[in-house]
Amino acid sequence: MTKQAPYRNDIVGSFLRPAELKEARAKFKAGELSQEELTKVEDKWIIDLIAKEKQAGLKAVTDGEFRRSWWHLDFLWGLKGVIKYDYQQSYKFHGAKTRTDNAELGGKVAYNPDHPFFKHFLFVKEHAGEGAEAKQTIPSPTMLFRDNRSDNWPKFYDTWDEYLQDLAKAYNETIKHFYELGCRYLQIDDTTWAFLISKLNESQDKPEEHAKYVHLAESAVKVINWTLEGLPSDLTVTTHICRGNFKSTFLFSGGYEPVAKYLAQLNYDGFFLEYDSDRDGDFSPLATIWNGREDVKIILGLVTSKFGELEAKDAVIKRIKEAATHVPLANLCLSPQCGFASTEEGNVLTEAEEWRKLDLIKEIADEVWG
Repeated sequence: MTKQAPYRNDIVGSFLRPAELKEARAKFKAGELSQEELTKVEDKWIIDLIAKEKQAGLKAVTDGEFRRSWWHLDFLWGLKGVIKYDYQQSYKFHGAKTRTDNAELGGKVAYNPDHPFFKHFLFVKEHAGEGAEAKQTIPSPTMLFRDNRSDNWPKFYDTWDEYLQDLAKAYNETIKHFYELGCRYLQIDDTTWAFLISKLNESQDKPEEHAKYVHLAESAVKVINWTLEGLPSDLTVTTHICRGNFKSTFLFSGGYEPVAKYLAQLNYDGFFLEYDSDRDGDFSPLATIWNGREDVKIILGLVTSKFGELEAKDAVIKRIKEAATHVPLANLCLSPQCGFASTEEGNVLTEAEEWRKLDLIKEIADEVWG
């Protein structure tokens, strides 16, 4: 079957939480609201969001990650062998402090047939209706490597590769179950490549340290491609490469050059790439990342989700044409640079500004691709 996704105007996945939903989550955490009462509020606003997404001309719709606190941790906590703990320090965003939640290995990693995200997906699929595809987003398996989450792997595995194989198997089985539930478009979100961009650049004159990050990059290629093995041919799996997104701040900087050769090896159908600021570098690595693969799309994140000021349409179109000198226009799409709320706090813009951004992306996509 011909894969439709990713679409010319697409989304990364998360949306600003409405005030009522934020209040309900705060009451739930304080013990003033039951899980059932919270779910009713979530359901109400997800149905409202899906209607707005369709009205904005999106062919792929998500639940805005409205049931999550974090873009990645909620999913990781749902895997067998992964436990929650207090990191006791903020993640090192530039200009903002996060909560201190984290995940770590509590045993061997395995697929969880009762992962709560399965039920969440079915709700989106049910309410997407005609003319829209339910898109599922999950964090990359590489996110279990980072921020001390896998430091204790020798307690449970004899070798690093055994750990990677179990992690990939858990993900592979999870994705196959999403498919069984009707998912045909899944996106794997990943800040590891931006982390590696920074670390590979910083360690160029330190051979031993540099080798450590090269090994991490090679491990990332292994675990991702093992994750993608044997998936149904009509399932689209893309990735979003993020430099960090918390209250409109960021974690990492640098162009894609240091990791382009690794990204070229990944068996994804599409790459959502951030290109909304000077921190992202130029378009020259695109040809390497795309690697001449006719069935692979590059989704350009030229419209920022961090701030409300609207980009100039002509300037965005000019940048698309510039990118098309490296990758054929037919293999390009357009999206926001990231989600609008990778955590429940959300970015520093209004809901009205959020939707104006998506209207602009749709207008540009129609003009560029017809």
